Amino acid sequence: MSPRWTLDSIPWGEFRPDKVTPDLLAVVKAASLVEANAADYVTYLHRVFADDGDFRAAVDAWGAEEEQHGAALGRWAEMADPNFSFEESLALFRKGYRIPLDAAQSIRGSRAGELIARCVVETGTSSFYSAIRDATGEPVLKEICRRIASDEFFHYRLFHKHLKRYQAQERLGPLTRLRVALGRAEEAEDDELAYAYFAANILPGNPQAPYDTATCARAYWRRAMSLYEARHVETAARMILRAAALNPDGRVADLLARAGWRYVAWRREKLARAA
Repeated sequence: MSPRWTLDSIPWGEFRPDKVTPDLLAVVKAASLVEANAADYVTYLHRVFADDGDFRAAVDAWGAEEEQHGAALGRWAEMADPNFSFEESLALFRKGYRIPLDAAQSIRGSRAGELIARCVVETGTSSFYSAIRDATGEPVLKEICRRIASDEFFHYRLFHKHLKRYQAQERLGPLTRLRVALGRAEEAEDDELAYAYFAANILPGNPQAPYDTATCARAYWRRAMSLYEARHVETAARMILRAAALNPDGRVADLLARAGWRYVAWRREKLARAA
């Protein structure tokens, strides 16, 4: 499958350095490393779906697009900060953070559960890049994030298509589906983004700096959560319910969307006070 866009599709000549903010730059640097590290997840998914050739081919295409996201964000970050080296920071990130690659079965307990979790991840990234797109006044980053957000929504639909196939076989109950979905959403604040922030923003200038997960997580999320608006959270909530095969348009969806936005607003204020 050919990519929907390439690095040559980006209008790099329209870059506006006066529209770059330090906090957004720090977030983009971290995001570039996470996106570029997709190969580990490709390996993991190949192991979990070892006998499913169609899905493995889809995963290969997904991984290539994720790596392109990282390359685009990394190139932009290098333009915004000439002292930043995407490749060097990526090497630091890979040296310090790896996911387990020896699993033969999904850590979610089933293949359907794994695909629910993947849908949740794509929900998070689609809403995240939509938030950056809407928050930034820098035209090149806006275009990059517009394209990435579109890709991530396409990836959500890709995983959801295969989820329906496996759900028909495994028939996970609604509570199990919801538990997997909400559990993976909670894991968004795990060590990966914190270490990516550390490798992109702290280690390059201070190679002996000690890594503290809590400190780096707070630094990352204070900046990232400031980007969101209520509409981004509402869209994410409805996509998560759809992944769990629950009504994305009913009363529960409305309640979840409001609760999600209240949590983001509360957490954002708390992080700002702590800073």
